[in-house]
Amino acid sequence: MEREALPLNKQAVIIGAGFGSLSCAVTLAAKGWKITVLERQAYPGGKLQRVKEQGYTFDRGPSTITMPHVFRSLYELAGAEMEDYAELYELEPRTRNVFADGHTVDLSKDTPFMLEQIAAYSSQDAGRYTEFMAEAELLYRLSEKQFLNRLLLSWKDKLSLPLVRDLLRVRPFLTLQSLLQRYFRHPNTLAMLGRYATYVGSSPYRSPAIFAMLGHVEARLGVYGVKGGTYKLVEGLAALARQLGVEIVTDTEVTGISAVRGKVEGVETSRGFYPARTVIAGGDVLSVSRMLLPESARRAMSDRRIARYEPSLSGLVTLAGVRRKYEQLLHHTVFFPEQYEPEFTDIFAKRRPPQNPAVYVCHSGCSEPGMAPEDGSNLFILANAPYLDRACDWNSEAEAYGRRVTDTLENFGIAGLDQAEVLQRYTPQHLADDTLAHRGAIYGISSNSVRQTFFRPANRSRDIQGLWYVGGTTHPGGGTPVVSLSGRLVGEHIAGGS
Repeated sequence: MEREALPLNKQAVIIGAGFGSLSCAVTLAAKGWKITVLERQAYPGGKLQRVKEQGYTFDRGPSTITMPHVFRSLYELAGAEMEDYAELYELEPRTRNVFADGHTVDLSKDTPFMLEQIAAYSSQDAGRYTEFMAEAELLYRLSEKQFLNRLLLSWKDKLSLPLVRDLLRVRPFLTLQSLLQRYFRHPNTLAMLGRYATYVGSSPYRSPAIFAMLGHVEARLGVYGVKGGTYKLVEGLAALARQLGVEIVTDTEVTGISAVRGKVEGVETSRGFYPARTVIAGGDVLSVSRMLLPESARRAMSDRRIARYEPSLSGLVTLAGVRRKYEQLLHHTVFFPEQYEPEFTDIFAKRRPPQNPAVYVCHSGCSEPGMAPEDGSNLFILANAPYLDRACDWNSEAEAYGRRVTDTLENFGIAGLDQAEVLQRYTPQHLADDTLAHRGAIYGISSNSVRQTFFRPANRSRDIQGLWYVGGTTHPGGGTPVVSLSGRLVGEHIAGGS
């Protein structure tokens, strides 16, 4: 393919057009690089896509947006204003939590309001909430300092004395559930705050305590909606990238990464060969390694090593356009079962859809009436599910699990879903087929261990010079803003070395 007359050491090809890839593209283009982004789907966005049908607009993918400074910094890097591309608005309350015992807690930045709601079922838990939030902030500050804003490319980086000291301060061998139990006793509080592990595709009973920091991120830093839907973030970054000269080529399958004598030479695609001495692979490191590189060229990511990584949880998504209003729903609402732990036993041990899952509903029409007909609701319904495994055939499981999810909502008073005008289900198998997510996992690998949380697959290939990785499987981890950080960090490092 013809490329613009720039030195080869200032050109790069990026595989995929998700948040990590677009962030990396913007970063490099803002620093004078010529970038081509190749996306196999019809539209950029990776796991986040827009669905419009019969007057209902849905975001199929990430819906809870936090840490807006991460996105804003990309526009500032390019000398632009984010508000010219995407408009965010703060949600207050942040999320409604509905429990099986009839109690409700609307997560809020208003501490007295939080104490009042928690005290309705546990005065003891309410008395420890402020102390817990102080620890959540400390964990966030340590994470921001040592993990979120720096690459860990070598063992020297990973074993530096300041990092090791702060790693010990975040108590890596203490699980999130164990940390929460130091403050709280009631199952409602433990479930509400333990759910933060699922933001990185993991179990609160196995993931490290560091994820308690998300309590600070949500309550203090804020949860945000995006005017016109979360997909507007993708459109904004894609528009900014194009204005910086980035070429985004969709409907293009990358079929292989070419390397000669251990150095990347470009990528083979369904449209021909794209030469490049720098290739950044978005998406899943494990899928990219297994599908685009021969095993002989990836000793550090052999099939045996790939098999040792535990994938994150996946999910069953139901998009429901319903001609009725639900006063009990906020923009974000979570319905919890009586017992929370069995969900994660089902997912990670038995590899089956949970018998009694927590159910998350995003009703963006609650904040923006134009997202649904005037008398209707656009519901994005997510229930956690296992990554792809022989124990679960989604061709037969999707209908049964989907019915279990909607029955759960019916029991909480969200009725009429069986009369939805729009009803679409999106399974882990669909996710794997569309995005090549390894085993249909939403967040790449899980964070159910110290190794997979703090020592993820490297951003720089150990086998092929010039090959880099961004996305949820690599450092610093999963979640929309953190994946975007991975793209910026890699872009800044590459440009700084050019």
